[in-house]
Amino acid sequence: MVLVKEKKAKIIDDFKVHARDTGSAEVQIAILTERINSLGDHFKSHKKDFHSRRGLLLMVGKRRSLLNYLKDKDMKKYEEILGKLNLRK
Repeated sequence: MVLVKEKKAKIIDDFKVHARDTGSAEVQIAILTERINSLGDHFKSHKKDFHSRRGLLLMVGKRRSLLNYLKDKDMKKYEEILGKLNLRK
C-alpha cells in the first residue's frame, strides 16, 4: 500500500530531526511502521498474498536494523521512538 502524500508529510513533520530532514533513522522507522500497519488490513482480506507478505517481512527486517542502529547510536532517541510508535520492547 502506498502512503498518501499528505500523510507521509505529516509523519516526516512529526519525526524530523532538523528542518530539511527526510531520511534520518527516526523518519525512516516511522514511515516503515505506518506502511507495516497499513498492510495488516490488506492481509485480512487477501490471506494468500504471499508476494506482499514477503515485502512485509523485508520491511520489518529493515525497520529492525534501523532500530538496532538507533539503539547503538542514541539510546534516549531509541526509547522515545518506541514510545511514540507504540512498538513493544
